[in-house]
Amino acid sequence: MTSRPASRHELPPAGDICKMPATAIARAIAARALSVREVAAAFLDRIEAANPKVNAIVSLRGRGDILAEAGAMDARLASGEAPGPLFGLPIAIKDLAETKGIRTTWGSPIFADFVPGIDAIFVERMREAGAIIIGKTNAPEFGFGSNTYNPVFGPTLNAFDPSLTAGGSSGGAAVALALDMLPLADGSDYGGSLRNPAAYNNVYGLRPSQGLVPGGPEGELFLAQIGLEGPMARGVRDLALLLDVQAGHDPRAPLSHASEKGFLAGLDTPAGKGRIAWLGDLGGHLPTETGLIALCETAVRRFEAAGWEVDATVPAFDYEALWQAFIDLRHATSGSGLKPLYDDPEKRRLLKPEAVWEIEGALHLTAPRIHAASAVRSDWYRTVAALLTTYDLLALPTAQVFPFPVGIHWPDTVAGRKMRTYHEWMQVSAYASMAGCPALNVPAGFDAAGRPMGIQLVGRPRGDLAVLRAGALYESLLDWPAGASA
Repeated sequence: MTSRPASRHELPPAGDICKMPATAIARAIAARALSVREVAAAFLDRIEAANPKVNAIVSLRGRGDILAEAGAMDARLASGEAPGPLFGLPIAIKDLAETKGIRTTWGSPIFADFVPGIDAIFVERMREAGAIIIGKTNAPEFGFGSNTYNPVFGPTLNAFDPSLTAGGSSGGAAVALALDMLPLADGSDYGGSLRNPAAYNNVYGLRPSQGLVPGGPEGELFLAQIGLEGPMARGVRDLALLLDVQAGHDPRAPLSHASEKGFLAGLDTPAGKGRIAWLGDLGGHLPTETGLIALCETAVRRFEAAGWEVDATVPAFDYEALWQAFIDLRHATSGSGLKPLYDDPEKRRLLKPEAVWEIEGALHLTAPRIHAASAVRSDWYRTVAALLTTYDLLALPTAQVFPFPVGIHWPDTVAGRKMRTYHEWMQVSAYASMAGCPALNVPAGFDAAGRPMGIQLVGRPRGDLAVLRAGALYESLLDWPAGASA
């Protein structure tokens, strides 16, 4: 099954403004064909109708405050102010990123009432580009796991079926996009968090190249080289619009690098013909749910209609060693950072088991073990770089299972194989992360039960524009739109 099934949520159709691409809304506001106030009101009406069904947007600011800000922006535009690229677009920020003056909880009861006094770097850039920050999007506690639930706000439900998970950790963002509650969304990604929820909700999510989008409010650590920020959207041009704003060097982020900020303009030049290495399930290394590989291979072979070559290929590598290296590096970065909470007995009891597992894993690491994991990661980077001298893209499924019941924290068995960790069923998305490559989720279609899935298009490091161009080509070959709303 490839065409889009109807959403099982009982929702009224989204209004015309909410279904417009973000690029079109931004142009209409700049031309004063739409006012910022009417755009904000339309999306707030949509949130009022849809969000109670799915719990995607949290910590929503008051309607009056948002409309007052929108009215002030209309006045600025009328006075002759030149609008930024996101001027007047209402956007909610993932609840793992600091937002000045808006509650940021990281999905943890420890921070249930925390209100930052500073923005994350990429949020600062979005504000400066004219976005109206209306609230936050839901995420799992500290981003651990690809199922969006937490004790502060509860679960976010899939845009197509409320009995299923939205994925994660950018689950709130993906569902808000799919149901036309937001024109654009940000997300973050360590082992698939921009890609998995996009796949599970029939939208697009880009994990950028390492260093392209700086993250935290005070910059990033030199060691934190896997988790990063990026854009999500209902179309590739909208992704490029947001990436142009998010990307670029910031002196507070030592691993960030310069960007020409020409991603949207670069899409005016279409992708030429190319070659794709279809990695599938890595020759049986990855357990996958029945029907998933066939659906995803059919999806990637859509490129053949545009003259591309698609070859089934499995690069030689010790994939078990690569997975163990990912686990060690995840412990070293994510686990170590939460140790102060673990050291406080009252706060420790409020941590989810997956967070405790990551922290305790970090406690047992040694410097030689971290070095060895980094060496494996470097070998994998060289393997991928060599493969990408022959191919323009690598392609894999975005997940190893279709969306599962939301009450299951994570699948403990896939295709009869026991999962050893809370995230092993998402191992397929760790490969691009470990290589530092840009990876774009594009919709693959739906199984017979109407469950969405996606494929990852993985490109050369710092080859983000080429990946976006390929994604735009793929988007043009689809026979259904992104999202879920009628």
